[in-house]
Amino acid sequence: MKTKYLVGFLIIMAAIGYLAWGGLGKSLVYYVLPSEYADNPAKYEGKRVRLGGLVKEGSVQYNPKTLELKFVITDGVVDIPVEHTGTPPELFQENQGVVVEGHFQGKVFKGDNLLVKHSESYRAPPKEGYSPDQIRKLLEETK
Repeated sequence: MKTKYLVGFLIIMAAIGYLAWGGLGKSLVYYVLPSEYADNPAKYEGKRVRLGGLVKEGSVQYNPKTLELKFVITDGVVDIPVEHTGTPPELFQENQGVVVEGHFQGKVFKGDNLLVKHSESYRAPPKEGYSPDQIRKLLEETK
C-alpha cells in the first residue's frame, strides 16, 4: 500500500518538475553586456535578450512626435546602437545604467522594454525641508 503512494508521489513530483523546467526554459531572458555580445554574436541571433550597460554620453536622440528613441549602450569596451519606440522612463539619461529587452537586428539592438537602473539608497527629506541651495546640490548629484 505504501509503495503505491510512494510511486504516485514520485510520478506527480516528476510531472511538476518537468512542467516547471520546460516552462522556465522557454521564458528565460538572457542578460548580456555589449562586449559579451561582440565576443559571439551568433550565440544571441534570433533570441530575446536583455542588453545592459551605460547610456553613452552624447548618443541620445529622441523624437517626441514619433516616440523614436535612439542611443548607444556601452560597457566601456564595446558600443551597441539601440533603437526603442516609446516614451523613455523619467530617470533615463546619459551615463545612466539601463537594461533593454529585445533582440538584435544586424548590428542594432531593437528594444521593446526599457528599464533604468537607479540608486538603491533612499534618503528621506529632512523634517524642516530643503533650502534652495540643498535642492540645487541634490539636482547636480543626479546629473
